[in-house]
Amino acid sequence: MKRAPHFIIPAIMTSLSGYTLANEATELAEIEKITVSASPTANQLPVGTFDAPVSNLEYDPRVDLQSRNMAEAQADVTIRGGIFENTGFSVGSVTLFDPQSGHYFAEIPIAPQMLSSAKIFTGVDNAFYGMNSSVGTVAFGWTPIKAGGSASLGVGSNDFNLQSVNAAVAMPLEGLKDWQLGFQGEYSHSQSDGTIEYGDHDFSRASGRVQLSGPQSQTDIFYGSQQKFFGWPNMYTPFGVNETEDLDTELFLVNHQQNYAAYSSFEVSAYYRKNNDHYIYSRENPSAFEAFHETTVKSIGFSGRHAQSQSFALNYSAQFIEDSIESTTLENNFTSRNYYKLSVLPEYQTDIANNQLLTVRLGAAYDDTNRDDSEFSLLGDINWNIVNTDGSERTVYLSFAQASQVAGYTAIGGSDSGGLFRSNYNLERETTQNLELGLLLEQQTWQLNSALFYRQDENLTDWTYSFDSVFARAANPVDIDTSGVEFLATKHFDTLELISSYSYLHKSETYSAQDIDASFYALNFPDHRITLGAVWTPTDMLEFRIDNEWRKQHENALRSGDDSALFTHLTVKLTPTGVDNLFITLAADNLWGESFEEIPGTPGRGEQYTLSATYSW
Repeated sequence: MKRAPHFIIPAIMTSLSGYTLANEATELAEIEKITVSASPTANQLPVGTFDAPVSNLEYDPRVDLQSRNMAEAQADVTIRGGIFENTGFSVGSVTLFDPQSGHYFAEIPIAPQMLSSAKIFTGVDNAFYGMNSSVGTVAFGWTPIKAGGSASLGVGSNDFNLQSVNAAVAMPLEGLKDWQLGFQGEYSHSQSDGTIEYGDHDFSRASGRVQLSGPQSQTDIFYGSQQKFFGWPNMYTPFGVNETEDLDTELFLVNHQQNYAAYSSFEVSAYYRKNNDHYIYSRENPSAFEAFHETTVKSIGFSGRHAQSQSFALNYSAQFIEDSIESTTLENNFTSRNYYKLSVLPEYQTDIANNQLLTVRLGAAYDDTNRDDSEFSLLGDINWNIVNTDGSERTVYLSFAQASQVAGYTAIGGSDSGGLFRSNYNLERETTQNLELGLLLEQQTWQLNSALFYRQDENLTDWTYSFDSVFARAANPVDIDTSGVEFLATKHFDTLELISSYSYLHKSETYSAQDIDASFYALNFPDHRITLGAVWTPTDMLEFRIDNEWRKQHENALRSGDDSALFTHLTVKLTPTGVDNLFITLAADNLWGESFEEIPGTPGRGEQYTLSATYSW
């Protein structure tokens, strides 16, 4: 039974793929390797808007998404107890970056139909591939274009409406065997009054790409544009005002993937990104305070794997970023910066017994900017993989990795003595050290991922609050030790798939400043978190998908209401037998009406119900 994997322990992704290659090379192909097909969530589409790369990550056990309004409005994505600034988003071989703030890292105007499922890099893989993201990376790749498309219309509670169309064509090139030219385009729009008062939104996105693919290569040229307006009470401040954001994001990206020789490949990516942000403190009185920011980013990166022999390979990755900012509030320090990252990770594999492979990777990464100190980091892991005669598999790994990053312009470029957001000109480069032990088990119908980790963050930039200065939040460094454990299991039955997870986090923090009473981000994490999802298909006409998340959040003086919450996302899909290629969906999010504050002091999202119809071709 061979199935395409949708998730796997990040620290062993490269080694497992290397194992498959070595397995072929040593003629062990008679053993059929099992990879249980599983998504980390049951639902794939959001309820309150069109889908985006961050959609449904709030139910993904591998990350913790803290939203303002909803995930697709403003998503702070954290991994293993880090903060949103510690998480990067990559497409191909480049990290998509916003120098103003990590609040805008997820502003990615790419239709998810063009991207592979998200991989979550932590530990060695994040330290190797990630750029200015010291804890984790949400990684996407470009999918091959297939002819077809779909169109969707939706309505729902809170005056919600949705329109979306996606279409692609693929043409073989005459005279060139196995070469194809493809075109894909998408347009989506949604708006609503919001799940709570003053929580309205109006989003639109247009994106398209041209793709040239052959037997050993794929080249994509992409352009996307996205406009988003949304409001939310106490979005960033605790003063009972109705704040708004107006965002306009453009992205132009070129990507080339190339296979060569035996088990070797490389990828080159380059992009230009511009993000305009208009923030209004009070929609009833815009002149009270508003801010305009424009950031531009130019970047090029490459990564690859060169197999010198069946036993030895060299993994490499590099990226360069050049950014700049024009701002009405964040030009008190420098307004441009260049970033450099180079990673090298040699890999050695050897058979230690029948059907057993030992993989050792040991390398280093170098980070630097033209404004900050540089950092040299060690990274490496040991993986022991066993494939049994029945096709089941077991992998144990031990890894250590260091990563580093620098703070964004909101933390270092604003006023350090006045205003709503106090910068800190003395912030230094942040470093993270991660030690991890993991186990992966795969059987015919189930899979278990588990990990035990310990992480030390030094000079982590947090946003803090003091009861003696209630009109501002300030950027302050903190040293934090984080320990955690996580389990993620899937089980397949004939008509039912179950997905469950549990995670535990514990933190010990030391702030350099003394007048800190609460943390908005670094200490906003769940002590305990459980997810349970299911996909049930009782008939060809009917499908049920449900995701549940229960959490016990760490106590925070800024949070009103309970520290625990239960969220449910339910979807019922009906495929009429009399109409080909049409399905109707009923969906509900926050089914129990939880008012939990995902970000302390910011109201939580309300209930949303939608009805949509999709026709595909």
